[in-house]
Amino acid sequence: MAAHLSSGRVNLTALREEHEVEKMFTLKPGRLPQADVKNIIFFVRPKLELMDIIADNVLREDRGRSPQRDFHILFVPRRSLLCEQWLKEQGVLGSFIHREQYSLDLIPFDGDLLSMESESAFKECYLESDQTSLYHAAKGLMTLQALYGTIPQIFGKGECARHVANMMIRMKREFPGSQNSIFPVFDTLLLLDRNVDLLTPLATQLTYEGLIDEIYGIQNTYVKLPPEKFAPKKQGEGGKDLPTEPKKLQLNSAEELYAEIRDKNFNAVGSVLSKKAKIISAAFEERHHAKTVGEIKQFVSQLPHMQAARSSLANHTSIAELIKDITTSEDFFDNLTVEQEFMSGIDTDKVNNYIEDCIAQKHQLIKILRLVCLQSVCNSGLKQKVLDHYKREILQTYGYEHILTLNNLEKAGLLKPQTSGRNNYPTIRKTLRLWMDDVNEQNPNDISYVYSGYAPLSVRLAQLLARPGWRSIEEVLKMLPGPHFEERQQLPTGLQKKRQHGENRVTLVFFLGGVTYAEIAALRFLSQMEDGGTEYVIATTKLINGTTWIKSLMEKLEPAPF
Repeated sequence: MAAHLSSGRVNLTALREEHEVEKMFTLKPGRLPQADVKNIIFFVRPKLELMDIIADNVLREDRGRSPQRDFHILFVPRRSLLCEQWLKEQGVLGSFIHREQYSLDLIPFDGDLLSMESESAFKECYLESDQTSLYHAAKGLMTLQALYGTIPQIFGKGECARHVANMMIRMKREFPGSQNSIFPVFDTLLLLDRNVDLLTPLATQLTYEGLIDEIYGIQNTYVKLPPEKFAPKKQGEGGKDLPTEPKKLQLNSAEELYAEIRDKNFNAVGSVLSKKAKIISAAFEERHHAKTVGEIKQFVSQLPHMQAARSSLANHTSIAELIKDITTSEDFFDNLTVEQEFMSGIDTDKVNNYIEDCIAQKHQLIKILRLVCLQSVCNSGLKQKVLDHYKREILQTYGYEHILTLNNLEKAGLLKPQTSGRNNYPTIRKTLRLWMDDVNEQNPNDISYVYSGYAPLSVRLAQLLARPGWRSIEEVLKMLPGPHFEERQQLPTGLQKKRQHGENRVTLVFFLGGVTYAEIAALRFLSQMEDGGTEYVIATTKLINGTTWIKSLMEKLEPAPF
């Protein structure tokens, strides 16, 4: 079993009732929703576009109502003078009785997963040299240490990782009182920069959860799906009154079936679902065999659980059908074939015909950018004439305003000219065994199953750190960007771990700049390996996929005001 951080699930409804919170609403422009309350609290990120919405809400408030409502604002995770100045210019700053900050650095998404949900962290760190998100990462880690004990060993790879480790050491020095007497839960902290492994998020994730995210996008554990697949079929009614609202589902390990299939390769999901269907219908058949009162009572007591399992199975069968429609399409197959050719080192150094065809047919720009960046990363940059050709084709087809986006991708190291004339990727691929030809998708024995052949470089680094250690790959580590380092944090006497025989080590892997669901699946796979010896807990600045990641680097140009 993977290590779990929370001792229990927070009951939000109970928490709200305890603090006499009447209702919670999503921030929207216009008039505030009707609610008979005295206090209204805005709980927001310090962003100027959100200040416009808040100002609109406050200005539309009915001043004639009695009693007058009191406004309060909580900035997460920090107050912003710029935002307060903006509210002042809109003439609403004086309406707020309290202006405070709420330091929410790490949000638990699951028992083994924490995220800062800072979507601009990668852009801030690698394009704007803004280290604010790194400071909050360090602060979040200090809070974790206050709760779960000092982490004795810190390893890291990358410039940002080095900054976070330095900040943690400084915070510990400046607040000697933070030394606590809690027995450490974690043995190791591994800090990884996203730019150490730019390749993984660009490839299409092939786990069940990864594909849901690639196709529909998972937002804060929720997904919105096309409603027609989920309409209850009533006999003789045909297609009457199909729902028009998207079907919204929460996805986390609290749901038994989802916990079982989320991290599997999509090709292994169908057999699990059909097995489950047989088990559930056999369980419902049991009611015919219940003869005595005791047996009937026992069946009735199991009914809620069985009905929940049946509804869960119906949902996931529908989702799997939706995904299958896409993964069996010719376009998906062609795209995946090109990705896998690049990752296995085939024809990475010349203009790719499929990419040219996609540009000519004006496929979605993000799809093109993902493929071109993938080719660039798998070739340690592109030859100048290949790069110029792609740039020219993209700008002529999609518009010259995208020159800023291409510039951002180049600055971030995703799309760049090959400078040294030497391609290091084949050496990295061979040494770290990033490409595996014989992948068992049904019963995997290696992390490469999450991309049907490609083992995420970031997770391979975590795996090799646990055994045999990074000294064995010193040469390859030097080829990857940024320094690699090790720090030890002194533990008070009596708190050093005496490991029991067969007891697993616990490693916290912190991805600075984002992590994909496929990488999370690969780390969970390592946690569950019989002879692995290490359990992993994952933290990140943001849960990403190739599309959301590239989107965060795209420049949105406002149309000219004339």
